[in-house]
Amino acid sequence: MFHTHSTLTIEPCSPADFETILGVINDAAQAYRGVIPGDCWHDPYMSSDYLHREIDRGVAFSCAKRGVRLLGVMGIQQVRDVTLIRHAYVLTESRRNGIGGELLSCLTKQATNPVLIGTWKVATWAVAFYRKHGFTPVDEETKTRLLRKYWVIPDRQIETSVVLADETWIAGSSAGG
Repeated sequence: MFHTHSTLTIEPCSPADFETILGVINDAAQAYRGVIPGDCWHDPYMSSDYLHREIDRGVAFSCAKRGVRLLGVMGIQQVRDVTLIRHAYVLTESRRNGIGGELLSCLTKQATNPVLIGTWKVATWAVAFYRKHGFTPVDEETKTRLLRKYWVIPDRQIETSVVLADETWIAGSSAGG
């Protein structure tokens, strides 16, 4: 999918974008330093090997670019009967300019299944961002069940995360789904 908003272009990332994607993630993840539990922080936050594994697991990244400059990335992953939004990052210097919202809008339009998003519980700015865009946090028990079912993350990350769901998932969930 290819989407343009003013001078911002959102397009699928290519293999040539790999190092830049990694740079954007590790720049943006500095916001987590000293916020998330210390035993969950890594330096760099995401290694090259981990990013390769995520792509191998089916995370398809989209890039937000102005001209040739990559400003933000966000992944989408189909897992069973849901779509996960994964690894959403905007360069520190480019935040609060609508880039994350444009990426999220573009990716959620691609989703054919209910959409779930996981983030750190203490990343209140991220939780507020997703809420602003129509996602609702699920309760603690549901969160744990969903993270174990759809994500491949350590138990410690499960303990310290939150899951937000779109209206489609919420409606299906309240209907007994």
